This record gives sequence, C-alpha cells and structure tokens, in this order.
Amino acid sequence: MVLPFFAKKPLPAPLPTTATGQPVVPSKRSEDPAYLKDPEYSRGTRGTAPISAIPTQASRQTAADIANVQNTIAPPAIEVDFSDLKVGDTYLRTLFVVGYPRYVSANWLSPLINFNHSLDIAMYIYPTESKGTLDQLRRRIAEMEAEISTDIQRGRLPQAATEAALEDAKSLQSQLVKGVERFYQFSLYVTIGAESVKELNTITKQVQSTLGSLLIVSKVASLSMEEAFKTTLPYFKDRLLVTRNMDTTALSTTFPFTSSDLSDNKGVLYGINMHNESLVIFDRFSLENANMLVLATSGAGKSYFVKLEILRSFMFDTDTIVIDPENEYEMIAKSVGGNYIAFSTTSAHKINPFQIANPKDSTEDEMGYKYLFLNSLLKIMLGQMSPIEDATLNRALVLTYRQKGITEDPATHILEAPRMEDLYRSLIGMEEESAKNLAARLERYVMGALKGIFDQQSNIDLDSKITVFTLRELADEIRPIVMFIILDYVWTKVRKDLRRRLLVVDEAWYLMRYEDSAKILQGFVKRARKYYLGVTVISQNADDFLSSAYGKAIVTNSALQMLFKQSPAAIDQVAQVFYLSQGERHMLLSAAVGEGLFFAGQNHVAIRVISSPDEHALATSKPSEILERQKQAIA
Repeated sequence: MVLPFFAKKPLPAPLPTTATGQPVVPSKRSEDPAYLKDPEYSRGTRGTAPISAIPTQASRQTAADIANVQNTIAPPAIEVDFSDLKVGDTYLRTLFVVGYPRYVSANWLSPLINFNHSLDIAMYIYPTESKGTLDQLRRRIAEMEAEISTDIQRGRLPQAATEAALEDAKSLQSQLVKGVERFYQFSLYVTIGAESVKELNTITKQVQSTLGSLLIVSKVASLSMEEAFKTTLPYFKDRLLVTRNMDTTALSTTFPFTSSDLSDNKGVLYGINMHNESLVIFDRFSLENANMLVLATSGAGKSYFVKLEILRSFMFDTDTIVIDPENEYEMIAKSVGGNYIAFSTTSAHKINPFQIANPKDSTEDEMGYKYLFLNSLLKIMLGQMSPIEDATLNRALVLTYRQKGITEDPATHILEAPRMEDLYRSLIGMEEESAKNLAARLERYVMGALKGIFDQQSNIDLDSKITVFTLRELADEIRPIVMFIILDYVWTKVRKDLRRRLLVVDEAWYLMRYEDSAKILQGFVKRARKYYLGVTVISQNADDFLSSAYGKAIVTNSALQMLFKQSPAAIDQVAQVFYLSQGERHMLLSAAVGEGLFFAGQNHVAIRVISSPDEHALATSKPSEILERQKQAIA
C-alpha cells in the first residue's frame, strides 16, 4: 500500500554554476552529444560550459551502469489499452474515487485495506490555506441561504440536500474560525492486478462492490490508465488530481492504523504483533466458528504454538482432547493431571468403533450415522471394494447389530454394542463369495497380528480437563485407522455432554490421504460449532489440504488460520488460497521459528509466538532440551 503525503511541491533544482559563481545556461550545441568530438570545445574555446562540466570516462561509466540497472528491472513491454494496461504478463487497472459518504467512522476503509486480493492503494493529502477556504465557504453559504430563501418565498419546500449541505458548511466554518479544524484536499486511488483480463474484470467488480457498500463511488480511469497507474506508484505525484474536501477529523479516519491490530478485551494470548509490538489476544469462540487450521513445515513451531494455546485456555475452563501421533503432548497432560492414553496391541485402553451414541434427546439418525461411519472405516481397513462387496458389507453390519438386539429404535441403543469379531463371524456365516473374501481381509484385525486393538469394548473416560491419545507405538499403516476411530468416539462423547472443548488433530495429513477419513474430518469441522467445540487441525503438508476439495472446505470453515514458515514448493498454492501479498510470501519463506501470519476472520497480522520459561519447559519438543531436562531430573 502506498501512502504518499504532500505539503508542498518540491522546488526545481538550481542551475549549475561556474568557478566564478555565474550560472551556466546550456546552449543548444551543448545538448548535442556530438560536441564531445569537437577538439576546440575540449580546450574551453567553444560553447558555454566550462571544461570541468565535460563528462569524464568515470561519469560515462556511471551513466552506463544506471542504464544497465534500469534495463534489468524494467518489464519487457508495457501495453496501454482503453481501460487497462499490461506490464509484462500482469494486467492492471486503476480506479479513482469521485463520491464519498457524508458520515464516516474510524477505520471506515478497513474492508478495502483488508480486501482478499493484493491492491495498491494511494492516498494523497493536500493542505489548503484557511483564509481561502473561509472565503469560499462564506460565498457558498450565502448561495445556499439565498436558494433556501427563494424557495420559501415562492411557497416551495427547500431541498433537503441543500439544507444538509448548509448545516455542514456552517459547522465547518465555525470549526475553521476557532482553529479546531483544518481543511485538506484528499485523493484516493486503487490499482488492481491480475493474470488475465477476465480475472481483472471479476476483481474490479468485487472491489467496486466493496466500495459501494461503503457508499463510495469509484470509476475506472479510462483513457488515462497510464497516468492513473503512475499515480499509485511511489513517485509521490498525483497525475489525476481528483480531490475531495475533508477536514481534520474526517481525514484522520482514513488512516488504516487499526488494520494490523488484533487484540480483544478477553481471550488467549497468541503472541506479539510484529507490525507494532502489540499483544495478539483473541477468543476463538467469539467468532462464527471456533475452528483453527495450522500449516507449517517441520520444525517451524506449529505444535509449540498449539501447546501454548492449550495451557492458556485452561484459564477459561476449556477442556481439551488431543490426537497425538508423535507423543508431543505427554508433558502437558501429566503436568495438569490429565489423561494420557497410549494405543497399542498390548495397551489396556480400548475403543469399540461399534459403540452408539445414546443422547436421550437426539433428533439425529444415530444408526444411519453409525452405518456410514463403519462403512468408511472398513474401506480404509480393507481397501477398495466392488459394488457387490459394498452391498454385502452393509448387510453384514445390519445383521451384526440385529444379533445384539440393536435396531433403529433408540431404546435399544443402551444394549451392549457388537465388536469387530462379531462382524467377522457374520461375514463367515454368509454364503456369498464376496462375504468370504471380506472376512479373509478382516481376519488380521480380529485374529492376526493386530488383534487386541479393535475388538474390545470401550473403557476410556473423557472427563479430565485434558485427554491425550498418543499413537507413537502404532505402525504408520494403522495410525489413520486408529485416528479415525478416536474421532468418532470423541464425536459420540461431545454430542452427549455439551461443554466448551478443543479438539486438536495433530499430523492430520494421515487422515487426508484417504477420501473417507478426509470426508469425516471435514464434516467434523463443519458441525463442531453446534456442540461448543473448536477443532484445531495441524499439518506440515500444505498440499494435502489445498489440493483436495475436502481440505479446501476445512480451510473455508476455519475462522482462525495460522501459517508458519512454508516450503518454496508449496508457497504458490498457499499464496493463492490465502490471498497473500508478495511481501507476505517472502515473509513466510524466510520466517524464523515461531513467526508467521495469524488470520482471524477478515483480518490478519504477522505474529511472533512468545512463552514464559515454565510454558517453554512444557511445550518444547527439541531433543536437546528434553535430554537436558531428563539429566537434571536424574541429578
């Protein structure tokens, strides 16, 4: 954004002088480069310039170097059209503002400053002499009073617009006379860039619609596009001079000082605003939804950031559930007396995926949801299925529940749920070849090496302030299955007991690899708001989210987003989805650990994550610091 401010136009540069102090007036001959070849001129006998003014070899080399730099940074071509221009491969269009609202409030240009596309905005401010302004106001007030008096004499009602303008003019006149206000001329220009004319037209309509919602009338600088474009460059020269009168109070509201401030009256401290060193304090439950997406490369500080939020959320009586594939949240869980649940074939903790939620007042089709969930889960466990196998599996699921006496009637949902072994026996008992094939593929989970993880009744309690499910002991092949089962179990518990909760899904790329699990996670994020739940999705693979429809839906339904350092391979896609400017792209590519962009609603700021020594001891995952702490504990 360009914000040039001018008080006076710069004075012209003084003429060069001779050794005697006389001004040098160049002749027409001195403007011709051919004079350098004249031997008499080099002896100082011709022309008006002294010998010292003759360009030397060094000065000619400097001029050549400057020309080379200009050629390097200049675009290959500039095409000027009726309503746009093309600089290199980029199409540009400049709008100028001709109409403003009568009343404005602080930061009224915020929708334009925070528009979700890169814009070049130029504001020009010209102070004016108070005496001339007062004379013009006096004449204008006299004209309006005469107009109103004439209307009354002729028996007509005065124009409402004239009366309002007269009231404003008298108020401004009083303020100027007292010295409370000063008078200015204000210009506002917006340049839009795009990769194609079609995209440029679309964004132009969106910008003009945004300005229209603010009662601002904007026009395309047709037939003056080159001059309009130069006006928004940092040349500090307004070439269009489309101005509007403003007093000091109105002018002060145009300054975008609040656009980089994200501080609420209450909430969690997320870090320090890198723009102005203010605190970034926010309550995620005050937004339209409480979901957050955290994307970063490995080691950029994403888990550290989320751990600090968990610790600070305890002050607001917030329960937290964490799905932790790498055992990073153990210290936090044990330090606050939470549940730390490890999954493995020998673990005593079990979750039965066949368990049904039993909320007494539920209006949802619990059995329908459970059948859909189990069908998606078994597709991940057993691999792709043919239509015949899919139909066979659905019949086997219904049969498995019926054998336990469970039907669509909610009164039967209190009965003991079947287990994975019961489904295996139902498939064995069916005569179809497809059923026997499915049973053979399911056997490893109930009788093979993975026996003990999926075939027991649930015995886990989520009543603690923090519950951490760790999957470190599981093979990568099994992790997405267990994460999927935990998500369903948490969803079952959340719907039964309404309270303020956070659900943290770390390393979510495990789930995004499979369409069925990605679909469930997307549905989780979309529906969490109804149950006072905020879902935090963390991933180090931005491509997993931004290249799929389910991932984009998660981004869209996350009111908070946190972007830490990104890899060069993913930055283009990240910049496109989050509408990052060129400066923000460079910032994410070169960001230090714990630095990034924090998005909250329509606003975003650059943030630096900070912690106290005690918080750091609990949140750090650096092996060297953990080893040092273990040595100190032994000593």
